Amino acid sequence: MSSDLVRPRAVVCLSGGMDSCVCATLAARDFDVFAVHFSYGQRTEAREQWSAEEVARITGAQELMHLKIDLFRMIGGSALTDEGIAVPSAKDDESEMAGGSLRTGHQVPVTYVPFRNAHFLSAAVSWAEVLGARTIFIGAVEQDSSGYPDCRPAYYDAFNELIRTGTKDGDIRVETPLIAMRKSEIVRLGVELGAPFHVSWSCYASESEACGVCESCVLRLRAFREAGAVDPIPYIQR
Repeated sequence: MSSDLVRPRAVVCLSGGMDSCVCATLAARDFDVFAVHFSYGQRTEAREQWSAEEVARITGAQELMHLKIDLFRMIGGSALTDEGIAVPSAKDDESEMAGGSLRTGHQVPVTYVPFRNAHFLSAAVSWAEVLGARTIFIGAVEQDSSGYPDCRPAYYDAFNELIRTGTKDGDIRVETPLIAMRKSEIVRLGVELGAPFHVSWSCYASESEACGVCESCVLRLRAFREAGAVDPIPYIQR
């Protein structure tokens, strides 16, 4: 009898960012990973694609499907896809970060891409049905986040109900293993797992060197600092 075990398949939504990097590394422990990456007209599209390709390669993904959609660029309304909206900087101030987020109240930042994750997950579910995969991973994080509405547990509970009622067998489920973790905890987990942080990319504004001042950079830098780790990606010297 062969000693080789047939591992289940999983689809991983892989942006190339810090959280999806850890999520992909985590999924690869127990699943044959089929990664899906989206280029949607974001400012750092080329760098994010490269990062996703490298994370997929290093973590041993079976395949990386690169999907390009122009929808969000045409719709606009987000600083990530609309050149007419500036990417705001975030002041790295502990008083503003009390409670773990850069935001207070329920303000949704201009970097929110309208209903983006629903489009990503829909494609992932379609591919999962074809692959016979019952699990989809996405690195959504509610704690220490920018306050995006499509990164909340209730959102994924509702989406899983949609999958249950709208797919052939109804047995595919979206898993969000990082959603309740602090960013510093995600860094520690990534270090423990050997996640390839050095090829990940989080900056909203720059592709060669991270700006260090956009909300995503500030959250990332703080997470590495609190985790007692060194962020291996290059930053603009200011």
